[in-house]
Amino acid sequence: MFKRALTFICCTLLFAVFSGRADEWNKKTVVTFSQPVELPGIVLPAGTYVFKLLDSESNRHIVQVFDKNETHLYTTILAIPNYRLEPTGATVMRFAERPSGTPEAMRAWFYPGDNFGQEFVYPKSRAVNLAAETKVPVLAAEVTPQTKPEELAKAPVETIAPPAEEVAAPPPVAAAPAPEPAPAPAPAPAPPAAPELPATASEIPLVALAGVTSLVFALLLRRIS
Repeated sequence: MFKRALTFICCTLLFAVFSGRADEWNKKTVVTFSQPVELPGIVLPAGTYVFKLLDSESNRHIVQVFDKNETHLYTTILAIPNYRLEPTGATVMRFAERPSGTPEAMRAWFYPGDNFGQEFVYPKSRAVNLAAETKVPVLAAEVTPQTKPEELAKAPVETIAPPAEEVAAPPPVAAAPAPEPAPAPAPAPAPPAAPELPATASEIPLVALAGVTSLVFALLLRRIS
């Protein structure tokens, strides 16, 4: 009885060790969504799902999404490494904001304790719309839900930037009216003419002076002669 109990305990511990290693290898994560969620190429209704990395040693960035019993594969997604500064002890799934009434679009998935997560690559046509709606860059590639994993790994990835917001052109500025010519300066006023003095002097004194002068001159001549 003791041996059976010991064997059972050993088997249980061995299973737990291998199970833990398997989860670390494929990053198996069970998550429940309370509302529809958009993934590349598919919209998942509310429910419980299992996210795992593809069991591949050559590419560690292919994500597979199963139902909660892992009996049905919903989609296989191409991803690239996404770095975060502070790892957490819980699963983190980042979403891009969308208009109200539309499913949230998942951008990245981080396994507990990891610095590097998986940023999802969307089909190019959908990435263009998402970038315009969310105003953030979106990874894109020419892939579809039917693309095989080995083809996903070879697909070139690009970043779709949100379109630049159109800025309304400012109204045309009216040309400033030409300045009116400055009026010509008024001519300086002429200096006032000197007033003419009234002619009040008489010529009689001059005549008398001339007569006296002639008389004196005549007397001088006579005396000399």
